[in-house]
This record gives sequence, structure tokens and C-alpha cells, in this order.
Amino acid sequence: MAIVQISQITNRKGLAVNLPQLAGAELGWSTDTRQLWIGNGTLQDGAPVIGNTEILTEFSDILNFTTTYTYKGQAAGYTVQTGPTPGTPVTQSLQSWLDQFASVKDFGAVGDGITDDTAAINRALYQLYCREVNPQIRRSLFFPAGVYVVSGTINIPPYAMLYGEGVDSSVIQLVENSGTVAYVAQTADSLQQTGVNIGSNDAIPPQYITINNLGFQTVDPQSSIFLVGQASNCRFQNVGFYGPLTTSTLPTDYTNATVGAGFASTNGLVCNQIVFDGCVFNGTVYGVDTGQELQGITFTNSTFNTLYQGVVLGNGTVSNGGPTGVRVVGNLFDNIYLEGIVFGSRSNNVQLNASGHNIFYDVGNQFTGATGIPYAPNINIYNNNNLSISDLFQRTPDFATVYPCVQLNDSVSIATTNGSQLTMGTYTRQSGATFEIVNNTAAPTTIFTVSTLQTKVFNVNYTLVRGSAYQTGTMMVSSNGGSADLNWSVDYTENESTGVNFLVSQAYPSSTISVQYTSNDSGSPGTLDYSITYLV
Repeated sequence: MAIVQISQITNRKGLAVNLPQLAGAELGWSTDTRQLWIGNGTLQDGAPVIGNTEILTEFSDILNFTTTYTYKGQAAGYTVQTGPTPGTPVTQSLQSWLDQFASVKDFGAVGDGITDDTAAINRALYQLYCREVNPQIRRSLFFPAGVYVVSGTINIPPYAMLYGEGVDSSVIQLVENSGTVAYVAQTADSLQQTGVNIGSNDAIPPQYITINNLGFQTVDPQSSIFLVGQASNCRFQNVGFYGPLTTSTLPTDYTNATVGAGFASTNGLVCNQIVFDGCVFNGTVYGVDTGQELQGITFTNSTFNTLYQGVVLGNGTVSNGGPTGVRVVGNLFDNIYLEGIVFGSRSNNVQLNASGHNIFYDVGNQFTGATGIPYAPNINIYNNNNLSISDLFQRTPDFATVYPCVQLNDSVSIATTNGSQLTMGTYTRQSGATFEIVNNTAAPTTIFTVSTLQTKVFNVNYTLVRGSAYQTGTMMVSSNGGSADLNWSVDYTENESTGVNFLVSQAYPSSTISVQYTSNDSGSPGTLDYSITYLV
């Protein structure tokens, strides 16, 4: 190319607003913005356009150039067409592209486990979700891996979407404060008002809040983790709710009544449609504890571990409608000092709640192991119209006679236990079982036993087949605990004699009732199919 020698370099200076059209190669300095410009020259000189070109300096806003970024998608093996034609691609500035996302570190948070990030996090939430009502200002708030120490409660407003890099990687941690801070985080309205003030001053109540892959933790044994207050349509996915309590401290620290997730409702703003999916509740007294009115809350695919009690609905007197429509489905309960799930108490009305497909290991055994002596049911249902279906329990049937896996407390509810029995209110029917009758058995041989701690009166419906002989009937047994009080009878019909005799015994002061048989020598063994039913 030809080089044109310039004998003298000219330049101008002034305010950016007064920048004129510079001559070709003429420099212009904006004194107020500290930007440097050079004239393009004329079209005859070969300039592509008439105008000025900025020369980059340390004060140039390089992210704001309008034609810097165009999506290519070349990893797919071709260039994506972003515009209406290949020659008119959609472009945007780097600043515009980067502003589609927000990091909490953009607002001054550090996440080093030392620096107090309370103000920075709350500032980010205010600027992204509260400062303006325009939905276009809302951005997902990213928490890069780190421990974000806070000394006060984080207030999460409507439409907030918080996400991190994992429940143990991105953690908001409340420092020791002797219980002066009630919760690590809580829902707030669009003016960041909390508690009874939610919704006042025409504020938007908490709604459509989403939190993913983030941990909330307290190191203070007197502080709880998260309060869902007057909120609706919120989702917690892969979120950790961590307290500092352990199996050695829970038996004494349970009086602090800390919770992983608590709820607060008012008559006008009832918590509804809240989902906890794949979450972890660990190290607090209660995983979940509330007597507030709720509608449609779901806990699914979550883990409740190292707690005094797991999910407690209606603990104490419920002054309003109480929790309804709560579903506890497909969770794992382990290392729970007392009950894994409690639906209501005798002093309140908690109903229309369901437990299903959960698995219970060391629950209700006071941390003595999954096969330890029980001190409480795995599930305790006090009120009518609740349900436990297809829950599975590691507690053995022998221990279950002392504290059943599911205790209905005379409520009109339904429960199943490991597929072995169905309980409907006070009525229980065990699954059918089969026992082989051995030929020529002279000594009384036990078929099954029943503990009087479970029931003192029961019926046995049975069918006996021995060769060509068939017998079907009902055995009725009554015991008050002593051998002298044991009464029993059998009412049956048969096509011919089976040669089998039944007897029922109880060796005082044992609480075990034994149902036994003897058989003659008919040359044929027999098959006994039976089911036990009783009312409590």
C-alpha cells in the first residue's frame, strides 16, 4: 500500500460531547472521558466510512463496542445463521452479552470463608429483583464455588433465581451469633420486607423463587436455616440445609428447636406450591417443623439425616387451618432420634397429607442403629384423612410390635407397612402368609406368634389343604396378659377331616401368644394360608 507522508500531526482537545469530525489522521482528545480519537479520512482516501475511530487506552470501554460479539456455534461443524440472512448476522456488544448473567462477586461478595458478604449478597438481590419492577432487569444470580460468610439474614425477594456449583461447593454460611439471627435466609417481598410486613406498601409477595445447587449453613446451634414466609410457587432443587448438631449433641440440644426449613403464613398469604427436590436436611433439631397453614408443599428425592425429628407438621396447637396437601414422597430418613414423619397431634387438625415410597433406616431408635430398640414409631399420624402408602422400614416386625412402623393413634387414616400389613384407622389386616403342616406331628408346633403389646384380641382367617381334605375357618383369640385370661375358639367348615388340631397358648407373664398345631399320620403334609386381623 502507498504510504502518505504527513509533515505535521494535528490534534484537537475538548469535551467528548463537542468532538467534531476530525480530518484524516487528525487526533482528538476528550479531556473529560479521557478517550483518544483519530479521523478516518475521506472515502476518496480509501476510508470505509466517514467518521472517527477510537484508539484504545486504559479508559476505553471495550465491552461496549456494538459489533464485537456474534454467536457462531462453530463447534457443531458449521456457522450458525443468527440473522434473517447469512449476510446480516445478529451482533451485540460484549457488555450486553455478559449482562445476561450476574455473579454475586459482581456486587462485592468474596466467598473466601472469612469476609462478611451479607451486604454484598443483599445488595445484589435488591439491584437485580427489587430496584425496578421491569422484568428485564431480572438475572439469575450465580454463586461461584466458595463459602459466603454472613452475619445477618439474607432476604430473597420475588422472582429471584439463585444457583451455585453444588450444595457443598457454593455455601452461604451464618457465623456464630448466639441465636441473635433466627435464620440464615428467608423469603421477602419486592421491597425486601419480611415477616408480618410482607405485602404491605403495595409490595409483591414472595413468589416464583428458584434456588438450585446451593447450600445454606449455620455454625450457630441456636439458629435455623431457611424460613419460607407467605410464599407461593417456589422451588428448591439440590439445596442443602445444614446445621452444626450431631448425634452426640442432638439429645441435649433439641430444646433449641432449630429447623432446616420453616414456614410462616397469614390469612391472606398462605404458603402454597413449594417444592423441595433432591435437598439435604442435616444437623438441626427438625428437618421441617411447622404448624402453619400450608397448601400443596412437596418434599421429594431428599435426604433427612442427623436430626431429632424429620418432618413435623402441627407440632403443638395449630390456631389456623394447619398444614394440608403436604406430600413427603421418595425420601430417605436415617439417623433420626425420634419420628421421621409426624402428621399432627391430638390438639390440632392436620389432614390431607401423604407419605409414600420413603425408606426409613435408623429412625426412632435414639441413634442406637437401624436394628436397635425403638423408642418411637417411624411415622406418627394423629389426625384423620392422612396417608402412608408404600413406605419401607428397616425396623423388624419383632420391634414393630412395641412401636409400630406407622402409628395411627386411632385416626381415620390409612397406612401400609413394608407390604406386610394394611392399617385403616383402628383396623389392621396383615398380608396373607403360608405355613407348611408337617405330617404326623405329635408335639405342639408354633405356626406364628402375636404380641399382646400390639393387640390383645385378634382374628385369624385361614384355609387348610391336606391331601383331598379342605378346611376354612376363623380363629378368635382374646388375652388380657395372663394365662388364665386367654380365651380362644375356632369356627370352621371342611369337606372331610384334615387330621389337624389347633391350640393357642400364652405362658404368663410372657406377652407372646403362640398359635400352634398337631397333626395325625395321614401320609400327607398340608398347606395353611392365613391372615391376621385386629382392632386397636
